[in-house]
Amino acid sequence: MEKRPLGKTGIELTPLSYGASSLGQEFRSIDLDEAFRSVHVAIERGMNFIDTSPFYGRGMSEIMLGRVLPEIPRDRYYLGTKLGRYTGRHFDFSARRVEESVEISLERMKVDHLDVVLCHDLEFVEMSQIVEETIPALRRQVEKGKVRFIGVSGYPMKMFRYILANAPIDVLLTYNHYTLQNDMALELVPICQEQGVGLINAAPFSARLLTSAPLPSWHKATPQVREVARQAAEHCASRGVDIAQLALQFSLANPDFTTCVTGSANPERVSQWVDWAEQPLDETLLTEVREILQPIHNWFYVEGRPENNDQPTSEV
Repeated sequence: MEKRPLGKTGIELTPLSYGASSLGQEFRSIDLDEAFRSVHVAIERGMNFIDTSPFYGRGMSEIMLGRVLPEIPRDRYYLGTKLGRYTGRHFDFSARRVEESVEISLERMKVDHLDVVLCHDLEFVEMSQIVEETIPALRRQVEKGKVRFIGVSGYPMKMFRYILANAPIDVLLTYNHYTLQNDMALELVPICQEQGVGLINAAPFSARLLTSAPLPSWHKATPQVREVARQAAEHCASRGVDIAQLALQFSLANPDFTTCVTGSANPERVSQWVDWAEQPLDETLLTEVREILQPIHNWFYVEGRPENNDQPTSEV
């Protein structure tokens, strides 16, 4: 795979990266041997960035990586994790927890440094704490050599605008906001380029919305959003294409996003994504599908504290 620069970090990442949330059984029960093999397949097929968090499986994802990463030469991958969110409702972005979280992640994954550490889902807390306490505490971890680059991850665009205007970061990870259905993250591109911030996209399938699989019960899509997405998936199927393939290819195609993170504990699925990435994008089908999705273009939901979100303009 080609490589793209991650802002001004000096790191170059492949357009497709491995997301390890599935190793924490976030979405389904997993087979351990398959899960370990999925990491090996990702590296063997060319991916060079692994993204995880102590929130995924409440530590299980990092522990699982600690079983497999010692088998892979450290110079073959960059490793990113997060901190601040530890359960669905437990958030701690204090300076003390920053230091503890970094130490625990290093121990769990059996590595001596973390390439990227992101504040995880900070839209659930007061933004000023991130700027005044969390980011400075992370910088001290950089000075100690335990972390190379720092940043933030989350959902609302408003939250990202606030951080970019008030805190010096190296990396930003946005999810569900650069997909076939929602391309709102494009507004971050010029700001990140001006500041030299590396921009990572995640969740090209929008939590299965842009696949042929049934949506999970926790998905926030409205009935209209679900119906329109179903129509788009059926149109792709009528052309002999899985909408997930088109969704992945679309998200990978924009070089303004250094890499696109998606994950699975199924090694065959991981390999399939690389196959899709290597195939040409069907521009005609892309135009047709985006036209079908137009009624729900840039639909989004509120996540975290209301004040950290823009308000939806319609009730799609």
